[in-house]
Amino acid sequence: MFAKLTKLKGKKEGALAWNTLMLYILTFSNYLLSLAVAPFEARVLTTETADGYGALGVAMAIMVYFQLFIDFGFLLSATEEVSLHRQDEKRLNTVMTAVTLCKLALCAVSLLALFVLCQVIEAWKGKFGFYSMFFIGTAINALLPDYLYRGLEKMSAITIRTVCIRAFSTLGIFLFLRGPENMWVIPLLTALGNLGAIVFCFYDAKKRLNVRFCRVSFGDVWLRMKQSSVFFLSRFATTAYSALNTVILDMVSPSQITVGSKLVNNPVRGYYTSADKLMTTGKQALSPISDSLYPYMVKNHDYKLVKKVLLILEPIIFVFCVVVFIFARPICGLFFGEKLAQAGDVLRVMLPTAVVILPSYICGFPMLSSMGLAKHANYSTVFGSVIHVVNLAILYLTGNMNMITLGAAMSVAETLILCYRLAVIWRHRDRLKEHQNGKAS
Repeated sequence: MFAKLTKLKGKKEGALAWNTLMLYILTFSNYLLSLAVAPFEARVLTTETADGYGALGVAMAIMVYFQLFIDFGFLLSATEEVSLHRQDEKRLNTVMTAVTLCKLALCAVSLLALFVLCQVIEAWKGKFGFYSMFFIGTAINALLPDYLYRGLEKMSAITIRTVCIRAFSTLGIFLFLRGPENMWVIPLLTALGNLGAIVFCFYDAKKRLNVRFCRVSFGDVWLRMKQSSVFFLSRFATTAYSALNTVILDMVSPSQITVGSKLVNNPVRGYYTSADKLMTTGKQALSPISDSLYPYMVKNHDYKLVKKVLLILEPIIFVFCVVVFIFARPICGLFFGEKLAQAGDVLRVMLPTAVVILPSYICGFPMLSSMGLAKHANYSTVFGSVIHVVNLAILYLTGNMNMITLGAAMSVAETLILCYRLAVIWRHRDRLKEHQNGKAS
């Protein structure tokens, strides 16, 4: 794809292709490194008496909520502001400082919320120390000022160094993780890797981009929080319901079951975690394409490029999903170990998500914002989330809630979100012509 993109005419398209590549590497590397270590973690942490990999999956699913809350949509709102005011150093200083202060405040609120939840949710009682270790790495990662580099479209330096730091911490998991009893190694090394990345980013922003922290007023901070709230709703609704499945499965499934006369760990959480790991990695492999298109589309309204990207990638994605559907169990068995091969059954019902996710991403903020319809990107995710919650309620009340139906419910929600967005674009298709004509003139 990137080879074809670089052949597009004009400096703008070439810059977009390069920025997309760098953004892709930065974003996807985090998930790719996580996926690379997943087979090792699954084998080391999963035993007959301990479902360590399932517990790890639950902890990571819970952290998704806190990551989304701390980011609060700044990845979109701050990126847009930086992109539109890239020549104003004073404005950039204010943005970075105000956003960082917002995130620090949200970190404090999140930690307090985690403590309270660990007191009131039965399945989480006594696990505050365990979850707080994961929270530290999540909070540090959320403070990464990648919105600055995305908005300025200068991803090279931050990408190379951040990936190297994260790779080093991933290597540590292979060296020091020995069993379920020392699972703390994972959040510790993750936190150290994220800390190294964030220290470099702020240093590089000061030295190379001449963007630094400055004095800001409460009004500056509140303004950024207010501007970002609309984006927060969309990103939270888009991601939260997929993580919700893992959390709910943890609450409704017993940690141990009886097989014959023997009490063994319940592998359901491990199955779902394994399938969700593959699906999440696939989704995140595609999100940088949408994220890099967002500032470009806001400025250029290049709808023909959107069509080219989808025509190139969607057939490849569809064929890939067909192959994975056929060989789902062998793939999961090979990847996570034979004990978790049954995760392939969950993966199959999740695959429709992989087919629709790229057009859904691109038809969201990149397309709808450039058409002046950003509110519908939010409405669509709220619509999908409501449908998902209703489906979960039906599954629970009818006694049909299990790992297969939860995976299928996620696919239904993602498909309906895409349908909503396509319907809005079709209804307002006249705006596509208006922007193209305006650009041509």
